[in-house]
Amino acid sequence: MSEQTRETRPAVLRGFHLRCPACGEGKLFTRYLKVASSCPHCGEELHHQRADDGPAYLTILLVGHVMGFSLHGLSGYLVENTLLIAILLCALATAMSLMLLPRIKGMLVGYQWATGMHGFGHHPAV
Repeated sequence: MSEQTRETRPAVLRGFHLRCPACGEGKLFTRYLKVASSCPHCGEELHHQRADDGPAYLTILLVGHVMGFSLHGLSGYLVENTLLIAILLCALATAMSLMLLPRIKGMLVGYQWATGMHGFGHHPAV
């Protein structure tokens, strides 16, 4: 029995693009963050994923760093208008979080699929 080799990088990139880590064609999510039970294109089962709090943690980490650098950059130019700084940074943080969260979750699902974690094990050919 031979095992299927799964490459990590293509699977993670497909997840980032919100596509099935196996084929890259089917949609990974049925809703904003709800992973499809299986790929509509190739039929790969995806219900095994267990991303839990990982995507939220990584999103907060990235957005928080961007906000910190942005605050330092904007505070020199907009010293007199702190309300404008707050509004700009809140809008930027919201937009970044909404954009990054599903992509980071897709990357983690792709990584889990490629490495055989949480039920995505390598199934021998029948």
